[in-house]
Amino acid sequence: MTTYESTLSWLYAQLPVFQRTGGNQAYKIDLVKTQAFMKVLGHPEKGFKSIHIGGTNGKGSTSHMVASCLQSGGYRVGLYTSPHLLDYRERIRINGIPCSEDFVVQFVSQWKAHMLELGLSFFEMSVGMAFVYFQKEAVDVAVVEVGMGGRLDSTNVITPLVAAITNIDLDHQAFLGDTRAAIAEEKAGIFKPGIPVIIGERHPETDMVFERMAQTKGLPLYFAEDFEFDFIPTDLKGNYQHKNQRLARAILSKLPGFSLTEAHINKGLKHVVQSTGLSGRWQIVSEAPFTVLDTAHNPHGLRETMGQFTQISNSPMHIVFGMVQDKDVYSILSLLPLDARYYFCAPSIPRGLPSDHLTDVAHKMGLTGTDCGTVGEAWQRAQKNAKPIDRIYIGGSTFVVADALAIRNAN
Repeated sequence: MTTYESTLSWLYAQLPVFQRTGGNQAYKIDLVKTQAFMKVLGHPEKGFKSIHIGGTNGKGSTSHMVASCLQSGGYRVGLYTSPHLLDYRERIRINGIPCSEDFVVQFVSQWKAHMLELGLSFFEMSVGMAFVYFQKEAVDVAVVEVGMGGRLDSTNVITPLVAAITNIDLDHQAFLGDTRAAIAEEKAGIFKPGIPVIIGERHPETDMVFERMAQTKGLPLYFAEDFEFDFIPTDLKGNYQHKNQRLARAILSKLPGFSLTEAHINKGLKHVVQSTGLSGRWQIVSEAPFTVLDTAHNPHGLRETMGQFTQISNSPMHIVFGMVQDKDVYSILSLLPLDARYYFCAPSIPRGLPSDHLTDVAHKMGLTGTDCGTVGEAWQRAQKNAKPIDRIYIGGSTFVVADALAIRNAN
């Protein structure tokens, strides 16, 4: 009998090499296989209404905010996001509830032969699974987060009611380009003729790309900064959530066919975590010492989180930090405060940057800290050294946060 665990093991084995071990070895993506899979599945991507959200940072938070508001309005809302932190099923939810283990097992069992014949990747399989689930469960709308890029991302087979791009920064340059303009071009690949698009943050290098693409596609283009909304206190506590909330509200204001009151939006934004199950975004897990987890993992995101963390108080800072191999270690470490004590580690995935290498580079850049190996050991040492008035930050990678949450749940 096939189990959920064995099904997941098979799915993870279909990850592209760069996702498993780092680097960009023989990595090629296009939509041909996804489109072929949609045909085999009976075109589930046409069986539900959708909202498409891409960008460098904030995609997940914005997607969860939009979903929470729609749920507050009484709608049945699908939510597809990636990556997950603790359980694969976090990627595929309806009204905050993950799909069942049985559904994952059944889907893979039913379509495995076709998936192998088509040579699908983990991502293409996951998108097919999500879209079948949303169609089968008759969602009123699905909020779909882009995985990487946009133009060639597996999710880009939907025709949404509205699309959005949060922001553009340098990340995944090996696949998307080494300038903001080039990356914007890839992200704008989710633009569809006539479908309204909202951009979360302006930037002189990217605005002209979006404006040109919008004109080419014949679609209305909006910038969230042009909308005026009062910030609603939310259970997402990162300062960066102000920008994500503004974009989420702009998306909802341009979403046709759905009726939401201010009361629905207020309730949805106040209870995003409760409604959708989002975790790992400025997640405070202890008050003494103050301990926060955050999935920021590129320069844009870390500038935001380090800015907030360093301003909390004047107490000593302890930072548990790890990375994956395909990030620019020097540019990332240059954003970290010199007056903190570091506990370097590697997330428990093959892609994890070895902690001894991270430690060596950090020392060369003037950071003070020790090689702790694992996330668990790093967190334990930080807790041992920190006084109740001190601060602890755990992050550098989504996978570091995933390890930390797993440890916390086990204790």
